[in-house]
Amino acid sequence: MAKKVTGFIKLQIQGGKANPSPPIGPALGQKGVNIMEFCKAFNAKTQKDAGVILPTIITVYSDRSFSFVTKTPPASYLLKQKLKLKSGANKPGHEVAGTVAQNIVDEIVEAKKPDLTAGSLEAGRRTVEGSIRSMGLKLDY
Repeated sequence: MAKKVTGFIKLQIQGGKANPSPPIGPALGQKGVNIMEFCKAFNAKTQKDAGVILPTIITVYSDRSFSFVTKTPPASYLLKQKLKLKSGANKPGHEVAGTVAQNIVDEIVEAKKPDLTAGSLEAGRRTVEGSIRSMGLKLDY
């Protein structure tokens, strides 16, 4: 018989660096999950992605057990890595923090393909282009 789900917790955690401090500890504590057990399991699973921000969905069950799924890093994180930026523009639409070539957009769409809800490559590009505009970057194509 399947366990009864009591809730979901969505967090963005650095791979291999989960610890009981906020925001992880309080979020898991509210649902009654063993925080250290989660941290150990998460760090073991994400050791290869150390330091990369990973959106994580934690499913909490009625017996206080849990399971979790990690997603691909956010497009904004991938853009900052590719362009070697610390952050986007302070005033998107008024300032330009950098330019993005089409090949970089295509690389990010390929990297995020498992998590994108876009039905085609072109729709995936438009999704990533939205992140580019919101960060104050300029498209170069």
